[in-house]
Amino acid sequence: MADPGFSSRAERKALNKAKILQRESEREVFRLVRRVLKKPESERSEEEAAALLLHRDTAEELCQRQVRRNVLKRKQEEVFDDVDELKRKVRQLAAALQQAKHLVVYTGAGISTAASIPDYRGPNGVWTQLQRGRTVSSSDLSKAEPTLTHMCIRTLYKERLLKHVVSQNCDGLHLRSGLPRHALSELHGNMFIEVCTSCSPVREYVRLFDVTERTSLHRHGTSRSCSHCGSELRDTIVHFGERGTLEQPLNWKGAAEAAKMADVILCLGSSLKVLKKYACLWCMNRPASKRPKLYIVNLQWTPKDDLAVLKINGKCDDVMRFLMEELNFPISVYERSEDPIFSLATPLQPEDEDSHSREVIAPCADQDGHSGDQEEATVVQGGWFGRGYGKGRKKKKVA
Repeated sequence: MADPGFSSRAERKALNKAKILQRESEREVFRLVRRVLKKPESERSEEEAAALLLHRDTAEELCQRQVRRNVLKRKQEEVFDDVDELKRKVRQLAAALQQAKHLVVYTGAGISTAASIPDYRGPNGVWTQLQRGRTVSSSDLSKAEPTLTHMCIRTLYKERLLKHVVSQNCDGLHLRSGLPRHALSELHGNMFIEVCTSCSPVREYVRLFDVTERTSLHRHGTSRSCSHCGSELRDTIVHFGERGTLEQPLNWKGAAEAAKMADVILCLGSSLKVLKKYACLWCMNRPASKRPKLYIVNLQWTPKDDLAVLKINGKCDDVMRFLMEELNFPISVYERSEDPIFSLATPLQPEDEDSHSREVIAPCADQDGHSGDQEEATVVQGGWFGRGYGKGRKKKKVA
């Protein structure tokens, strides 16, 4: 009598072998069909044409994959309107802003690239470089200053055309441009602000340096202590995959109220791939005719393009310069000595003087604000820059 255990093992072994052979056969078919599809139709032999007919489903799947790849590639390409087209669109935008009763501006990393701060999804963006397996070059963000776009936004607010700014940026440049804090929502935090969440209400400390040197995804302690209760301070950055809960500087309440009242929304330098997920910013629960009119300035495709009244393919600084000319508004000039961060900043306690090695912002650009010995890094070390990218990605097994 045969051993039932042996028979069962033999059957499993045979079944596994059959599955392996089937997978290898399917791979061979994919390789064959892919090779044939690469040839022009006129150069295919009768045998190759017959193979495509025989494996029609495989051919269709490979064609669909190629279509998806081409669509993705087109979405990542930067498109530039020519100067005449750009000026025509800006005139249309200017007319809309002049008629707006409640204008809200949404900003992304694209408005800070002129300050040598990389964006995320552009050709040389942080996510793009990391996806290609490259290191991200270091940027001394404390040396960045508000760009022309930042100053134009401040001008629009000063001229009472703009009611509120909702920003994804952590660089603090809106605040440093002179935009009032009540008119600003920094949804992903501010690199110059650390807080004590043990105090009630939450106690805020504005610094003259990037406070995120020792922080990262789910690790927000800065190693400095609250001068009132002694608890460890934390940064305000909301990393990819986290949910922001701080009242300030995120100011979600202000952002939601502004979106609710908006009749025109201008998006500047954002891919909107993150902002689109925040339902309260888009009034999608209203009929299309009662939603805010949407205007987008971005070089790449965004998921909101089809809903926009106007899409302008241009650099933010170029568009805003033309816009100021059209509106006949003088552009505010950034003066470092008048930077609001100096009046907002809280000095470090003596025991925290050596708690960081980041550059300190000085009132004069040529004044040395360096703190501690610091060698120039070749990649970003710590902090919010590029953090959270690997969340949820499968790690390759090491052989």
